[in-house]
Amino acid sequence: MKNLLILIFLSLLVSCNKEYKPEHKIKEDVSFLADDKLEGRQTGTPGEMKASEYIKSRFEKLGLTPKGTDGFFQSFTFKPKTHPHEEVKFTENADGTITGRNVVGFIDNKAKNTVIIGAHFDHLGYGGDGSLYRDSIKAIHNGADDNASGVAVMLNLASKLKKTNTKNNYLFIAFSGEEMGLLGSNYFVKNPTINTKAVSYMINMDMVGRLKDSTLAVYGTGTSPVFNQILKSDNTDFKLILKESGVGPSDHTSFYLADIPVLHFFTGQHSDYHKPSDDTETLNYKGMTSISNYIYTLIFDLDDNGKLAFTKTKNESEETPRFKVGLGVIPDYMYDGKGMRVDGISEDKPAQKAGIQKGDVVIELGGNKITDMMSYMKALSVFKKGDKTTVVVTRNGKEVKADIQF
Repeated sequence: MKNLLILIFLSLLVSCNKEYKPEHKIKEDVSFLADDKLEGRQTGTPGEMKASEYIKSRFEKLGLTPKGTDGFFQSFTFKPKTHPHEEVKFTENADGTITGRNVVGFIDNKAKNTVIIGAHFDHLGYGGDGSLYRDSIKAIHNGADDNASGVAVMLNLASKLKKTNTKNNYLFIAFSGEEMGLLGSNYFVKNPTINTKAVSYMINMDMVGRLKDSTLAVYGTGTSPVFNQILKSDNTDFKLILKESGVGPSDHTSFYLADIPVLHFFTGQHSDYHKPSDDTETLNYKGMTSISNYIYTLIFDLDDNGKLAFTKTKNESEETPRFKVGLGVIPDYMYDGKGMRVDGISEDKPAQKAGIQKGDVVIELGGNKITDMMSYMKALSVFKKGDKTTVVVTRNGKEVKADIQF
């Protein structure tokens, strides 16, 4: 009997001390959010509502507490700038506005400061103004990389942080309206459901599903003095491309403009961007897991740092030249060599007509040396429609010269 009691006690002890194991449902989450049944998750549509309900249920299962204005939801209204396609069934209000909603969950560690972790879950529906799809037959833009990938990594981080790094609270936000102009994140910053003065920093993930050659871009590294050092010291897996500016075309910008340090993670542009071909089978799920692990390590190392100092950065978008024409290429924004590498070619545009190919590196345009994206944009900005010039690219180690007409 005594031995039996000891055995029962030991069993209970092992049960009580059972280590919490985070879940791993990245692929499962992407598969649901990028399914045709959600019709591209355009803000204000039934597909967006289904996506938000799914994220809410995931937050609940992970043990997060509601932190919206209506449970997990925070609704906002807006007027669409253009008339939607016939395929899109917006749920309109009586005044002609459309309602979108953020999904907001909280891990309350009774800490002084809070870390915000976010990703947008909306996409383009059947296309619209943001689509780069040129077929006359409308098709669902599932947005597996943009941005089911970011939401899946965010949910993975929520699982990892449920029982750890308790010196901060964690607010998880799935934003809607990003594709229409950062509507959801802008609304949250102006109508916060927590005290934003106690926010230490914000992490944003937008298009983190296409890790290639271990190259990971991190934006906002100049928004707090500690970021650059910790990003480098914690890195063991990636070729990092670090950008200082806190301003960019994703939701971290809304928080930077509220004087909150931000880090934005991105695996690069690709030829499926804003097209129906951005689908689940194209993603690097192992890479997404590595990115989640890396971000978790950063959060772990920042756990003792208290509220991070904020630093204003140069707005790189203000220095971007204006264009009258385009070459008709998709630049490889992750390329950090000399020149501008082409990641995709648009149909019936100057580059295609001149014989430029995917993988070519533009090293000269109109007699101007091209060393990086900025020098490429400056060289391109001087041309207008009808102009003729020459372009020089490197292809398989050889220089190739071609005539271009815009």
